[in-house]
Amino acid sequence: MGAHDCRALGAEARLSGQLRLLLLSNSRNPGAAYLVHARDAMLGLLGPDPGSVLFVPYAGVTVGPAEYSARLAEALGPWGVRVRSIAAAPDPVAAVQEASAIIVGGGNTFQLLKRCQETGILPAIRDRVRAGLPYLGWSAGSNLAGPTIRTTNDMPIVQPASFDALGLVPFQINPHYTDFVQPDHGGETRDDRIAEFLVLNPTVRVVGLREGSWLRVEGRCLTIGGPHTLRLFQANREPREIGTEADLGRLLGVADSGPGPEFA
Repeated sequence: MGAHDCRALGAEARLSGQLRLLLLSNSRNPGAAYLVHARDAMLGLLGPDPGSVLFVPYAGVTVGPAEYSARLAEALGPWGVRVRSIAAAPDPVAAVQEASAIIVGGGNTFQLLKRCQETGILPAIRDRVRAGLPYLGWSAGSNLAGPTIRTTNDMPIVQPASFDALGLVPFQINPHYTDFVQPDHGGETRDDRIAEFLVLNPTVRVVGLREGSWLRVEGRCLTIGGPHTLRLFQANREPREIGTEADLGRLLGVADSGPGPEFA
């Protein structure tokens, strides 16, 4: 079974048949232009005539919404994609309701979630995406697709009302995942921090997305893209490397029978 052959993935129970998601670890690979490493996957999500997409730049901290949106527009313009910033919309919720696709950029995940809560767009995005609106996110934008943002790598520089996120997938995501251990470094590794999370949240799975990699959800199909495996973390089990040949639906716990609780 190849990376794009989804017939046996078995994610029927917990992944809505309408979902169209592309969740990237990062926006730029070393030595490469902005988002170019995922160009084909992005255009596959947005379609042959993508037109205008709605961009959520709220994760930006050192870059303002206008500059962030202009940067994305410059990158996607040659691909035939026009970018409209939600930060410039007089009614952000209406902008979500009218969007043909939504892109959520990276930056600080706490800032992103806080601004989404303050503008009231979180439930609007959730409803539209569950009904089939294409959703593209990277880094913080990928964190936002999980049940909560509790496995982000970011500092909590602001305080959102809660950590609850979009819940589009029933597992946590850790973008920019690395198992590199710096010599003579006494702090926790990424694996250590995820292990701590699982001690207190033993029923939750965590997916570590390496740089240059992504998850693609198309209907009830869940696949890995990019050059690397992902690492799957579960309580009381050794982490596992999962490649493109895997039955992701079962490994990520989204193939249970019956509707079930969404985040069980």
